[in-house]
Amino acid sequence: MQITRRQALAGAGITILGSGGAARAQAAPFRFIVNVGLQNLDPISSPSFVTRNFAYLVFDTLVSMDSKGDYKPQMLQGWETSADRLTWTFALRPGLAFHDGSPVTAEDCVASLKRWGGRDSIGRRLMAATESLAATDQRQFVLKLAKPFGGVLEALGKPSVHVPFIMPARIATATPPSQQVPEIMGSGPFTFDRAAWVPGERASFRRNARYVPRDEAPDGLAGGKVAKLDRVEMATMSDPGLRVAALQTGEVDYLEYAPVDYLPRLRTNRQMTIAQAGGQAELMYCASLNHYLPPFDNVLVRRAVQQALDRREVLAGAGFGEGLGQPDCASLFMCGAPYSSTVGAEEVAQPSLDRAKALLQQAGYTNQRVVLLHPADSPLLNPYGLVMIDRLKRAGFNLDVQASDWASIAQRWVQRQPLDQGGWNIVPVVYTGFDLANPLSNMGVGFNCTDNQPWGYCDAAMTPVIQQFEAESDPAKRRELAGQLQKLSYAAATFPIAGQFRSPAVWRSELRGVIDFGFPVIWNIEKPAR
Repeated sequence: MQITRRQALAGAGITILGSGGAARAQAAPFRFIVNVGLQNLDPISSPSFVTRNFAYLVFDTLVSMDSKGDYKPQMLQGWETSADRLTWTFALRPGLAFHDGSPVTAEDCVASLKRWGGRDSIGRRLMAATESLAATDQRQFVLKLAKPFGGVLEALGKPSVHVPFIMPARIATATPPSQQVPEIMGSGPFTFDRAAWVPGERASFRRNARYVPRDEAPDGLAGGKVAKLDRVEMATMSDPGLRVAALQTGEVDYLEYAPVDYLPRLRTNRQMTIAQAGGQAELMYCASLNHYLPPFDNVLVRRAVQQALDRREVLAGAGFGEGLGQPDCASLFMCGAPYSSTVGAEEVAQPSLDRAKALLQQAGYTNQRVVLLHPADSPLLNPYGLVMIDRLKRAGFNLDVQASDWASIAQRWVQRQPLDQGGWNIVPVVYTGFDLANPLSNMGVGFNCTDNQPWGYCDAAMTPVIQQFEAESDPAKRRELAGQLQKLSYAAATFPIAGQFRSPAVWRSELRGVIDFGFPVIWNIEKPAR
């Protein structure tokens, strides 16, 4: 049965109003379309971007990244450090409150950071370097390091998965970081209407009247988070054409990603504004390999995947041609980012199916079944997955392709089950530069030997170099160490990359105050009445 545009919009919770409809008596909410459906509401247990997008509306952070990549106080009034930089004293801004009216305290911050530190790559390393983290009064807490850690503010201001959002201590202490919290209680600029949430389809928010923004002008994720919209709706649509049609008619206001096939048309439409953010705001296709299960417990088989993923073919097949893709970029930490490097890049500079086949033969691969979870509903991942499937089959892998929606795949992805119980071997994924640019948050380095993420790699040679990077504060020495880590990651094929590209957001030009940062930033936006 063919689904009409009206039916698809209704499925996303979007009502098409007639010219005389009574619904026009109420101001229309701001509606933005995300890439995939929202299933998990917990930004610590979930590694999904859609959960991160959700969380930035309802939670807040102690430190935020501005548009230049610098870290600024957000919930914090400020901080002081000892001469040896081992003791950090943090003070909260006055007037911070959770959505239920209870004050945000230093105890909440400590509990939230400890829970985040049990899950996140940088967070785990920061906690491992910590002697103590404790509240000293209602608005002040102290971090005492047991050893040097060069990226304290980078950790607290981490902009993407997993973000150290602050929640009440009663929730953070009662919920293991791998499990979803039972209650969503933030202190951010919007409140979440859980009763109206339709998992996988739509979520609704209202302006938080209690929120006290900073005085500074908004800048990236930093500065004043002024909620100028009374109501916000976040939804998804699987059909890219319907997304664009809804944007053009004004039924939605903002698309997280502009469907690449429609970009030429959108560029010539004065009613549309296309995001220009680059560098860390760009994305990278990657391959999440399950190191726990055969055959990817064998480094030679992982290297075969690395050789099969030709960046030029992947990006072309996904539609990211000239001006959008960077097929020549072979940096694990993103080209155009602070730790971009060519060290060890010869390992992946010229991917080859012949080399992939030779590696499989050398590994003794005997046609074992490889379960590939294919996100068929994602306009961003579906075309990449199709190219990956074709390349891996041509390399000689015996693929069992299991296509599903991303929300379902994300649930399976974080589990460690045998293949006959819903387990998996490989998942096509995409990450932003905000996640990949720092070695300690990079999926191919930062999770080394942490045993807290589904891919589960552990390379002994990488451990001492990561420790050196953690302790180092000199930028030049950090860049040198980052190059060494890249070389080790490519040698172990921990998390193969498949091409850097720009998939910009697009929004209606009538909106005012949109922050072009690389993912949806909903505060500061004004929507004119129609």
